Amino acid sequence: MEYEFKRRSSQVLNLTPLIDIVFLLLVFFMLTAHFIEDEAIDIQLPLAESSQPSVEDDTVEVTLLPNGELLVDGRAATMDNLEETLRGALHAPNKRHVRLKGDQAAAFGAGVRVIDAARSAGADSLDILTEKP
Repeated sequence: MEYEFKRRSSQVLNLTPLIDIVFLLLVFFMLTAHFIEDEAIDIQLPLAESSQPSVEDDTVEVTLLPNGELLVDGRAATMDNLEETLRGALHAPNKRHVRLKGDQAAAFGAGVRVIDAARSAGADSLDILTEKP
């Protein structure tokens, strides 16, 4: 009896199309990620010669817009409920400081009311953010 040996196929999986697709996906994500912009509130900080760089730590940021609107950590607030909102935000762990980021065109009286509300809410300190000229 004669035995016929099975021939082994020498086919190898072709990975070239897979590598091409991975590179195309990489290029696609690199190009699209470049066009993503962060949304930001356009405010003009007041200028001060003695201004120092701000250190990012756990603080509550109050933004005072030129039209009088208030944002507490990015969420809308009103002057009437500002003290309650700040008290709730300062209740979080490690948040005992308030930063006032006010537009230079905002009313001075509104800034004073924010400072007063921060004191009443129990803030340990309040920083007013400015820019160097």
